[in-house]
Amino acid sequence: MQNAKQEALDAIQRLPDSADTEEMMYRLYVLENIRRGQQDADNGNTEPAEDVLKDIQTW
Repeated sequence: MQNAKQEALDAIQRLPDSADTEEMMYRLYVLENIRRGQQDADNGNTEPAEDVLKDIQTW
C-alpha cells in the first residue's frame, strides 16, 4: 500500500502537462475524500443505502 505522498505524486504525474494548479488541487481533494470513504467503510462507519435514500427524499 502506498503512502499519501506517493499517491499524490502518482495522481499528479497522471495529469496532462497542460493541467494547472487548480486541477492538481482538485484531483488531490477527490483522492483524499475517496481515501476517507474507504477508511470509513473499512471501519464500519457507513449507513445503509435505504436510510440515505430516505434522507434524500426529505430534501
